[in-house]
Amino acid sequence: MGSETGIDWHYIAPGKPTQNAFVESFNGKLRDECLNETLFSSLAEARETLEAWQENYNNQRPHSALKNLTPREFAEKTMMDKLAA
Repeated sequence: MGSETGIDWHYIAPGKPTQNAFVESFNGKLRDECLNETLFSSLAEARETLEAWQENYNNQRPHSALKNLTPREFAEKTMMDKLAA
């Protein structure tokens, strides 16, 4: 058990990159676009920056896997298509 936190430490095998290409792609984008570009001065700043990046990634930027729609637009279009069917 961690002496400072009281939380047990568990090893989770990372697996191979080819086992989950979507996660590897996301991790690469997060690393390249946010983590490698930012020097955080505090945990609060890191959280704020990551929340802003996450908001942009999930709601504002188009994704090629979603036919170049934002996830929000894709969800709305999917809902409308289901209602129209």
